[in-house]
Amino acid sequence: MPKQRHPAGVDAAAGGVISPRQEAILHKVVASYTATGQPVASKTLAADPDLASAPSTIRNELAQLEEQGLLAHPHTSAGRIPTDAGQRYVVDRLLASPPGHALTAPVALSPTRRELDDALRVTTETLSEMTNLLAIASAPAVERATIHRVEVLTLQPGVVMVVVITSAGGVSKFLRTFEAPVDPGLVAWAGEYLNERVGGLPVGARMLGQRLADPELGPRERAFIDQLAGAFSDLAGGAEDVLYVDGTSRLLGAHRFTSLEEYGQLMALIEERVALMELLRRVLGERGVYVRIGHENDVPGLQSLAVVASGYGITQRKLGTVSVIGPVRMDYAVAIESVRAVAGQLSRFVQDVYDNAV
Repeated sequence: MPKQRHPAGVDAAAGGVISPRQEAILHKVVASYTATGQPVASKTLAADPDLASAPSTIRNELAQLEEQGLLAHPHTSAGRIPTDAGQRYVVDRLLASPPGHALTAPVALSPTRRELDDALRVTTETLSEMTNLLAIASAPAVERATIHRVEVLTLQPGVVMVVVITSAGGVSKFLRTFEAPVDPGLVAWAGEYLNERVGGLPVGARMLGQRLADPELGPRERAFIDQLAGAFSDLAGGAEDVLYVDGTSRLLGAHRFTSLEEYGQLMALIEERVALMELLRRVLGERGVYVRIGHENDVPGLQSLAVVASGYGITQRKLGTVSVIGPVRMDYAVAIESVRAVAGQLSRFVQDVYDNAV
């Protein structure tokens, strides 16, 4: 059951209620801390014309927000900084709002680019440039893919290409050269036969090779299919999880970490990958953008960091994820909008490959 919203205020992430003025102050503190990394003083807020409140009022509201657990007071004489709960409060409002402005650096996934791995590399590079954060994309798990369609094409009179399109949007190409020109009718028949025999089967199924053989085939047809069988033998060869990562040096150069230890934890997590892949698999079960801030992460190496991620894929099926990881002090508005947008573009690309690749 959803929370009941108080008519005179707003539900706080910590379970209480904050007023519209307190919410405005919280947003100001989060924005200033994100930009500077420094605690925000009450006198700075009192001078903000958007708030139009006396210094004593600002100090009282800051104290209330601290009691709610949304702000912290690092030192007696210092200003306030947002807690993980304070960041979560602001992020929840961002997630509930409609998508914002168009991308300033759209992902260049041209219609002629048909290789998914190239598209994922472009995606992570662009996403990292847009956010100045570490960008990670996970490729679809090959072992869970099925054969969507098979195309058999004549490139030259004696050269035949077999294209296998999987349900994960992957495209595999196999060339076979023959000593004599190949009958176009035989090529057309082979395309129909292969789709009938192996369409819908898992790419790593042991029965795949057996399905290619049919005792009722004539010698000519059987010999031709045998020549094309290599198109299916290595489909599951890359079944391990694959991550595309970009932005490690950019993230460090932006001085976004409060300590090198945080950066070291993130690098260790990327090298280990097991825990990171488990985290990204959870994203596949999320309907929208997935955001975890600081201690909301149950992965030890991420408890001082934040993750913004989204799934991508074909209609009614998510295949992989795109994400950014960085300090809790990140610009969540930019991160959420960027991840949401590139996931949508990547989904359209994969759907196009799935529907039209030849």
